Amino acid sequence: MDLATGLVTLLVAAAVAAVAPVLVAWLPGPRIPQVVVLLVGGVLIGPEVLGWANRPAIDLLANVGLGFLFLLAGYELDLRLFRERPGRLAVVAWLVTVAVAAATVGALAAAGLVRAFVPVALGLTTTALGTLLPILHDNDMLGGRFGRYLMAAGAVGELFPIFAIALFLGASNKFVALVSLLSVGVLALALSVVPRLIRGGRLERIIREGEGSTAQTTVRWTVLLLLLLLVVAGEFGLDVVLGAFLAGIVLRRWSPADVHSLEGKLDTIGYGFFIPLFFVSSGMGLDIRSIAEAPFRLLAFFVLMLVIRGVPALFLYRRDLPAIERVEMMLLTATALPLLVALAEIGLRNGTMLRENAAALVGAGMLSVLVFPMVAVMIERRRRAGEDPAAAAPAGVPPRAE
Repeated sequence: MDLATGLVTLLVAAAVAAVAPVLVAWLPGPRIPQVVVLLVGGVLIGPEVLGWANRPAIDLLANVGLGFLFLLAGYELDLRLFRERPGRLAVVAWLVTVAVAAATVGALAAAGLVRAFVPVALGLTTTALGTLLPILHDNDMLGGRFGRYLMAAGAVGELFPIFAIALFLGASNKFVALVSLLSVGVLALALSVVPRLIRGGRLERIIREGEGSTAQTTVRWTVLLLLLLLVVAGEFGLDVVLGAFLAGIVLRRWSPADVHSLEGKLDTIGYGFFIPLFFVSSGMGLDIRSIAEAPFRLLAFFVLMLVIRGVPALFLYRRDLPAIERVEMMLLTATALPLLVALAEIGLRNGTMLRENAAALVGAGMLSVLVFPMVAVMIERRRRAGEDPAAAAPAGVPPRAE
């Protein structure tokens, strides 16, 4: 593919990314998540509709965008949560979801409706924490008790399926996959102790002195860390999302004194350029014809995502959260997309997933991102308005009390 074709595709994709927030602000009614607009924009410019862009031309940049999405999700995760009740309960909830998903998809496979048992079952256990974070931040839903439970549930719903993908879909030999998974984990652990080795030394002074200058040392080292773990994961036959998530966890240990400055820079790079390209590229690859030919397949996956991943939260968190917050938890944990895209691509690449099922699964994920967070935010705003009429406004909402 020549340079001119690649630049045209990049230009069109960048135009979609630039227009998306403007459309979100202009459209009437409840605010639609930007990711949905980016996906729809990708569909429009892709080969299925207008044919203005060629997806392979931006595949590399889109994969870096996927990496940034999961790096930021891993960075948000506080591993101490897993030693507390929110983390333990999140693990139990995910295991319940896995059992229900296995039974349901097994029945669908027996009926001949599903060919790729493992990718589809895993898809129904995921939570799009990386996609939800901007929405949750904008609506101050990450603070207090609810935020801790939600972050733990979202992290488990994103991290554990990644491990499962690496173990069951990343290599033909399960022992090799397990060794690869452990090797990448050991590397990440080793990288996490690097700051202790350089603490107080000349290298640390150089990095800290350069973080606010044109050298931008902390950003450059962060990108190096991300690309290193992406490459290592790819070389071991593991999905790149695992490497990206681990990079975010390691980065949390690397954070400089001015952590807010680094977060702002990473948000600028990730959400400003690379992450939108990933979602636009994903939309370009969506098989719209298959969805149009069998729309009920998409709706079936959409309902299954809510029932299998979301509904258990209503019962498992009954001692920890009030009913209205459990409904919000149900909706938010049932929201999935980036891993569905990855699972669909894996299933299509190895020939185990029907093309119509791959399209329906990703389409259901798009619909979940459009519907579930919007409903959860509306419920939260009404709850706050009931407690304090001044809290109904979207901007300046005070965080939840502990």
